[in-house]
Amino acid sequence: MSVPPPLPGQQPPPPPGSRPRPPVPGPAVPSPLVPGVPSANDREMLQVTEQTRTYPCGNCGDALIYDPAIGQLRSPSCGSTYPVLLDTRKALIPHPLGPTMNALYARAASTEQVRVVDHEVVCQNCGGRTLFSGTLTAVRCPYCNTPIQRTDVQVAPARLPVDGILPLRIGEDRARQNIEAWVNSRWFAPREFKKYRVLGSFTSVYLSYYSYDAEVTTDYSGARGVHRTRRDRDGNIETYTDWWPVSGRVHDSIRQLAESANTGLDGDRVRDLEPWPTEQAVTYTPEFVAGHLARTYDGDAAQVFEAQARPRIEGIIEHTVRRDIGGDEQRISRMNPAYQSIDFLYLLMPVWLLTVTFANKPFQVFVNGVTGEVQGQRPWSAIKIAFAVTLGLLLVGLAVYLYMQARGG
Repeated sequence: MSVPPPLPGQQPPPPPGSRPRPPVPGPAVPSPLVPGVPSANDREMLQVTEQTRTYPCGNCGDALIYDPAIGQLRSPSCGSTYPVLLDTRKALIPHPLGPTMNALYARAASTEQVRVVDHEVVCQNCGGRTLFSGTLTAVRCPYCNTPIQRTDVQVAPARLPVDGILPLRIGEDRARQNIEAWVNSRWFAPREFKKYRVLGSFTSVYLSYYSYDAEVTTDYSGARGVHRTRRDRDGNIETYTDWWPVSGRVHDSIRQLAESANTGLDGDRVRDLEPWPTEQAVTYTPEFVAGHLARTYDGDAAQVFEAQARPRIEGIIEHTVRRDIGGDEQRISRMNPAYQSIDFLYLLMPVWLLTVTFANKPFQVFVNGVTGEVQGQRPWSAIKIAFAVTLGLLLVGLAVYLYMQARGG
């Protein structure tokens, strides 16, 4: 793609192979979004107010969106594209959970907290008022459809800043194809439910996740059971178990355990979207969210660890202990895990969300925005189930009748 010519007042890009010019002393200016495009303080490209951010196209003025098919910002009107530049100066380095959260709580106690409840802002494109409801931090203006990002939550001193993001890779067409295949494979779903194109809302949204790393050593005690056989007094072979007391120590290294930090979703279905390729996360750049919804976290890293990550880690530890005990059966009477370290990253990860209201009840279907995995809820058709049961009974009856006829013959 050719780079647009520089606008008035902008330095042209250096020729290929040349060394970059040294910085000019002066006040700090935000880095440009893309080569040849005005920097963040230029309203013609990036409109930033105290609390919102938008991305008008430098060519036609329409709002740019991030297009996963090409991995760039694109204007829906004129087709102009702009690459997203990552800040390579920032590395995704996990934070120690305890010290980070203690420092955050201390800041929260001494500063005015940003509320993540309903919040109204003025659209910089049309002047209409847009409502950010709950934990949403990126929406579209209901009047002109301009994507708007709420920035005050992400930079608030009493909130965790986003570390990284898994950019959306599955476009709307492919997501709809995956949804279509999933819905059509649910034979027992009501016919009306399969008309989700009319009944449901379909949107892309970045959800908040924490990716945890942990080093944990566990002392345990229990018993190892070994199956043996013997003959009873009647000469029959029977199986019994010999038990020996055991104790030991095991170590587990937990890597990139992803846990959702949002509420109001079907937690089991969201978890079934795993695995997430968190190793492919890049430094958070808000341009990836342009044109898509986004939610900040409902639970902080410590709360989500205690409620979701710790139980999963304990399950991993139990599996390690049973493997260490060995034998045919294991009994665990004591496990004392000691964490040497717990680290985390705050990531945004994309999903396509279909919400269908059927019989006055909402059903959610999710598509992993990176892998395309589909998980969701669906209603059951009583008529189809009754028909299947009746057909099954008829087939069983027919089989019995044919068997009896054959024996009688």
